[in-house]
Amino acid sequence: MRRGTGENLYFNLYRAKRIAESGEIVPVTYEGRQVLIQHVDEKNKTARIYSKENPKKEMVVLVHLLNEE
Repeated sequence: MRRGTGENLYFNLYRAKRIAESGEIVPVTYEGRQVLIQHVDEKNKTARIYSKENPKKEMVVLVHLLNEE
């Protein structure tokens, strides 16, 4: 997530889960690429994501590596 100053804040599990459950398209990036969050695993602190360019290629990544634009 970003503040008005542009600094990145820790992307937390709660926010990731809200985005995944909302069904809305929220600008989230992983390694500089826009992704969609499909599911959040709170126990393992991971998210199942996929990119808009390649929706068939799902990845499981640590939630703190995601950024909300």
